[in-house]
Amino acid sequence: MASSDQIKALIKSYAEGDSNKFYTLAMQVAASEAKKGHEKLAQEIRKIIDDAKKRGEISQLAKDPIPIVRPRGDLSELLSVLYPKTRLSDLILNQQLSQQLEKIVKEQRNINKLKSYDLSPIHKILLVGPPGCGKTMTASCLAGELGIPLFVVRLDGLITKYMGETIVKLRKIFDEFYNIRAVYLFDEFDSIGTQRDFINDVGEIRRVLNSFLMFIEEDKSNSLILAATNHPQQLDYALFRRFDQLLEYSLPDKDLIIKLMKTRLSLYDNKEIDFESLADISLSLSFDEIVRACEEAIKEMIIEDRDTLTTDNLTKSLSGKVMLQQKYKHKL
Repeated sequence: MASSDQIKALIKSYAEGDSNKFYTLAMQVAASEAKKGHEKLAQEIRKIIDDAKKRGEISQLAKDPIPIVRPRGDLSELLSVLYPKTRLSDLILNQQLSQQLEKIVKEQRNINKLKSYDLSPIHKILLVGPPGCGKTMTASCLAGELGIPLFVVRLDGLITKYMGETIVKLRKIFDEFYNIRAVYLFDEFDSIGTQRDFINDVGEIRRVLNSFLMFIEEDKSNSLILAATNHPQQLDYALFRRFDQLLEYSLPDKDLIIKLMKTRLSLYDNKEIDFESLADISLSLSFDEIVRACEEAIKEMIIEDRDTLTTDNLTKSLSGKVMLQQKYKHKL
């Protein structure tokens, strides 16, 4: 059998997400077993590795450490870079959304195989839905799963008052898609994707939108382009057909609320909590608001030197979020 050092090295490489090292060590174990006369075991190990390669589960894009890259020159004012470690398993979403994201990751991990057949993986994605429901975190999880950076487009640096300057900056961002493979997120996308027939629209924004439509139509890069908005009804109709995939986010239902709370409070004594009643209170809240309410209850428990979370503490936090939401509903 494998030595203790080999087993430890295998576990360590798996924990670090180093797929190349993990499978190299596995092949070494197979060779070691063959030398000991355990040819059947060696063959079984090799077969497992070969089958994984054929299925595309061994992917340098998916598991290697995220490369440290930073935007240079003018791009440093247009892009903020992050190196997420979050994975899809960190997201709590409905089944349909989870399946759509798994499909995107699977296609991206097999990008070379698909392109050898003159096919492109899903890489232009529009995310729509209310705030606090996972759109931005989805961008982080996709970057974390694929082992690539996340670049967030800084709209304050992109949109200017000078004629034509915004379009030049937008062109630079699209050119960068080819230079650095990454997830590029246009957050609050409605600020540049507004319908061209809006009465209060100005000519410059229309030209920016037309340029975006042209740039995204022409894009053949290996990067993922994500656009997120809380106001899909304001987007120009032509945008929807420019994206490969539309992901629709919504407020969590009762089952997802309970799952979210149990996950967030799993490290603390929560046996006294009535999750059913808390979920009923939270039906109008977003994932983010529920997480914040849980964190408030945890902090209160710690400050008061208590050992157990209670339904009352969480009810107070959640009810406060609901009241605030109702008070400022027209602004949210």
